[in-house]
Parts: sequence; structure tokens; C-alpha cells
Amino acid sequence: MTAIPAPPPGAITRFAPSPTGGLHLGHAHAALFAATLAAHSGGRFLLRLEDIDTTRCRPEFAAGIGTDLAWLGLVWEHPARVQSAHFAEYRAALARLDGQGLLFPCFCTRGAIAREIAASGGAPQGPDGPLYPGTCRRLSAADRAARLAAGAPHALRLDMAAALAQISRPLSYHELGRGRLACDPARFGDVVLARREVPASYHLCVTHDDAVQGVTLVTRGVDLQAATDLHRLLQELLGWPEPAYAHHPLILGPDGKRLAKRDQAPTLAGLRAAGIGPDEVRTMAGFPSPVASIAPA
Repeated sequence: MTAIPAPPPGAITRFAPSPTGGLHLGHAHAALFAATLAAHSGGRFLLRLEDIDTTRCRPEFAAGIGTDLAWLGLVWEHPARVQSAHFAEYRAALARLDGQGLLFPCFCTRGAIAREIAASGGAPQGPDGPLYPGTCRRLSAADRAARLAAGAPHALRLDMAAALAQISRPLSYHELGRGRLACDPARFGDVVLARREVPASYHLCVTHDDAVQGVTLVTRGVDLQAATDLHRLLQELLGWPEPAYAHHPLILGPDGKRLAKRDQAPTLAGLRAAGIGPDEVRTMAGFPSPVASIAPA
């Protein structure tokens, strides 16, 4: 059974999948982890559908998420928050950052960025890959204005140096079972916060939604722990509350890699169709009951 740290009283947690495919055992683990912490703290368990990628998210996958969670024995507050219904809120958050002089338009294509990095002999590595070399950050105001007036496609990037200059204290966060951990958002560089095809990035949307929904304990896999550094920066810049965090281990496949939709990991719907019951699936996901016992702190 999965060991779970003791949560703070009245924790408000959330499970926030993207409806781009069927849920698999890794999702079951994440949902059960969050629900268990909420239940044992006398708190609340929320569901959020992170469907900002409108090209890949589909209604049938969104419906399947509810079916799978109910089959596992989970109960969440209704209605679930659906990110695609809140693009205006994300644009307002971007406008606040822009009003602080913290955003700049980036007209570079991915190919152009890769070529510039190659020509310069490489770039420092961040959590999401090579850091952006700062090409469009160095454009003059007149050049930016001319390109925008011409309708040139662009993304919006956070000017990391300018953002950090507005922070008056070292950033950190509370990780359950580990205490305060220091943050280093600079390692993300000038991160993209909006693209033409996706009006707001994962980083901006999840941080905004956690604040709006009153989430006090963010639970997610250790593969997303590095993102907490950037999320704490956004919380400080936008005056949003700081939640606590609990990053859980990942469910791995037979090849030792984390389960992923793109690798066609077996779905909960497929396991159900094969005659495997919810009790067995919960055990496979590390939780033999819908709400597991809390391990001693």
C-alpha cells in the first residue's frame, strides 16, 4: 500500500487530468492519493478538467474520466471545473503580468530557437529542456510594435530576470513530510505563458485555478515537482495564496518508465472491460480501498 504523509487539517485537494485519452493506473494512483489526503483531513476533494489544449482534448474522454473515478469509488464536488470555460480569466491574469512589465512577445519558431541554440554551441538545460536564448527579449520597442501591428504570430514569455527583481524574499514551499524546500524559478528561463494555439500555458492555468478553487494542498507526481518553483513565483507576482504540496511517486510500467497515454498504457476502461474489478485496480494503483489509511508521520 502507498505510504501517505499526514495532511494538514481541512485540506482541499484536487485531481486535475487532461481529457486527451483514457485514464490509466497512474491517474488512478494520483486521484486516490488526493482523495485520501482530503478524507483523512476532514477536507474536500475537487475534480478539474485541464482541457486548454483544444486540439487534443475530446468530450468523450472528459465523460470517461467521471465514469472511471466513480467506478473506483471516488466522490468529488460537483460541478468539476473545466479550464476551457475560463480562458477570459487566464487572459486577465496575463494582462496583470503584462501591466507589471513582465511579459514580452516572442516571434521565434521552435525551429529558429533550435538553430540559434545550435549556432551558439548549446544552451543551459532547464526542467523543460534547453533554455530560451532571449532573442525576442532583446528586440527594441519599435520592432516589437511593428511586428505586432503586422499580425506576426507570437507567444508570450515571462521575462524571468524582471520577474525575479520584483521578489523581495527567497521563495520556498512546504512539502508534506519534508518541510520547507527552496525554489529556483530562474532555471526555467523566459518560460512561455501563452501561445497562439493555446491561449494560456499549463503553468499559468493550474496556478490560477488552485488559487480560485481554494486548493490548500496540491498533490501531483514527482515528475511535476520542479514546476513548483515556477508556480511559487507566479503566486508571488499575482498575490495568490501559497498552498502546501505533496508529490507522490509514479506508477511505472514493466519497462521501468512512467505510464503515459502516448505509450498506450492500459486504460481503466480497458481493465474494466477485461473483467478486472475496482478493488483489484485500486490495489494495483497502491490503494486497496477508495480511501486508504494514513501512514505514521
